[in-house]
Formats: sequence, structure tokens, C-alpha cells
Amino acid sequence: MAKRFPVCLMVLSLALTAAHAQNRLLVAQKGDHSLGIVDPVAGERIASVPENGVTGHEVAASPDGRRAFVPIYGNSGVGKPGSDGRNMVVIDLASGKVVGNVDFGRGVRPHDPVFGPKDGLLYVTTELNHSVAVIDPKTLKIVGSIPTGQAESHMLAISHDGRRGYTANVGPGTVSVLDMAVRKTLKIIPISGMTQRISVSMDDRWVFTADQTQPRMAVIDTATNGVAKWVPLDGLGYGSAPTRDGRWLLMTVPGSNEIEVVDLKTMQVARRVPTPPDPEEVMVRPDGKVAYASCVNSNAVAAIDLTTWKVTKRIATGKASDGLAWAAGQ
Repeated sequence: MAKRFPVCLMVLSLALTAAHAQNRLLVAQKGDHSLGIVDPVAGERIASVPENGVTGHEVAASPDGRRAFVPIYGNSGVGKPGSDGRNMVVIDLASGKVVGNVDFGRGVRPHDPVFGPKDGLLYVTTELNHSVAVIDPKTLKIVGSIPTGQAESHMLAISHDGRRGYTANVGPGTVSVLDMAVRKTLKIIPISGMTQRISVSMDDRWVFTADQTQPRMAVIDTATNGVAKWVPLDGLGYGSAPTRDGRWLLMTVPGSNEIEVVDLKTMQVARRVPTPPDPEEVMVRPDGKVAYASCVNSNAVAAIDLTTWKVTKRIATGKASDGLAWAAGQ
């Protein structure tokens, strides 16, 4: 007698297959050691994919929207004692299963995965190696490395032309400027006693990072590779992202439970958007109409209408939801 496929698994499989044709929001649920897959239209999580009992903080979606890449960081925060992750899992979004793995050879605390906008390679910060690993996402092989010259290179941003990379080096309080083609460090920019997160303006003119010792944001001029301006904030900033039209920068301020919106013409905070408690990462949807903010201690993601500047959905996700990515439907 043929085995019957369990109804609950069949429903999940059908839901994921249907969702594959739609856009999906991906959420690194670090407290649950899983990846959340969210239907952004319904504002509901449709699946959670286990990461084999370990913790990933950030996630990247492949350009074709078919796979998710989750570096397994470990069980602690940046600069804190704990386990040192040594691999990255690859998740097929249609089936909701882990289908691949990248082994870095030893514990390196791999953290932030970013696809190169021009070359299709995947770049992953490897903190304990003081570097960014270069990975071929098709073969899942490490094909190179870019030194950052600093410890705790936590987050990575790549210019839209693909020529430059920028890492926020948390404990040293610096930003490393990388030549992505030659794969070398061009400059290390002092910021403060500690810094967090990083983003690049749509025109590649500015790089933004948040000072963790004072309520202010550093604005780096990419022509001179130096801090050109400081933008005062209401509290310590964290994650940032520019709007697609290049006019605004969204900066999460976890202590104030809000996103501060910086006018990039005046370099001043123009408005504040209240969010659920503890917003940390923020991402702007490719169509430019909505931003998503992961509110870590709220176990939720806030959807923000960028026309009205209001939270329109509070999406319940897994424990300590953090990194975000957008998987385009096929």
C-alpha cells in the first residue's frame, strides 16, 4: 500500500510552491534558528525553515528569487564570547528545505551576505578572518577573499556600480573601503569608539554608518573616503537604507522605537516614524513603495508605507527576527 503524504506537509508544500510565483520577504529568525518566509501582501509568515539547530543573523536572496543564503554566525553577538560559526546554509524557497552548504574550513563568524550587483558573486563578511569571503553561488565554492584590515567586519555594503565595498567594523569603530575587482583594502576610515551597520546612497556618493557612542550618523564622502558630515539623531542609530528615489535615508533608532527619516538634500532629520519596539534592520522594497523594519525584541516586522510614512502592517515573525531580504517571484 502506498504511503500517504501527511496533510500538513502537503499544505505547506503547496503554499510554498504557490508563493514561489510571488514576491516573498525573508526574515532571519535568530532566536528560533530558522528562516521565516513571509507573504508580504497578506502580511503573514507562511513557513519557517530550520537551520539545523544553529543561528543565522542575516540573509540574502539569489537574484532569481529561488534560493536564500544564510551564514551561520554562532550563538553570541559581535565581539562577545560564544561559538564561532563556520558555514552558510542554502535554502530552496520553493520546497522550504536546506539544499546546500558552504564550509569556511574553521570558525570565522560569517555574518552578512551581499550579492555583487554586476558580477553575480556572493560576498560574505567573515569577522574572525578580518575579511570578506567571495563565493560562487552556483558551485558554492569559495573563490577568493578581500581583506578588511580590521576585526569585527560585521556588515557590508557594495556600491551600485559594483566597484567599491564598505564594511562597518564594529569594535574598532571604523569603515574599510574595498576595491572589489582587485580585492584589496583601499583605506580604513576612523568613525568613533564603536560603529554599527552601513549603507550606500543610490548615486554612490555617500556611505552612512551609525556611531554607537553618540546619537549621530556619519556621512562618508566616497570621493575623498573621509567623514564629510555628521547628522544628529534622537538616539543611537543602527540600520539604515536609502529610498529608491535617492531622496531619503531611513535610520532605525532602537532606543526610541522609531525610524528617523533623513533628508539627503539637507542632511537633517525630516520626520520620525513610530514602530514596534526595537527596530534594528530596515530594507526598502524594490518598487520603492514600502520599507520593512525588523523589530528584534518585538518578534515582528513592521511594513511602512513610504507615501504616508505610517506602519501599515505588523507581521508576526519568529523570535529575535533580524536580517531581511527580498526574494523576487518568478
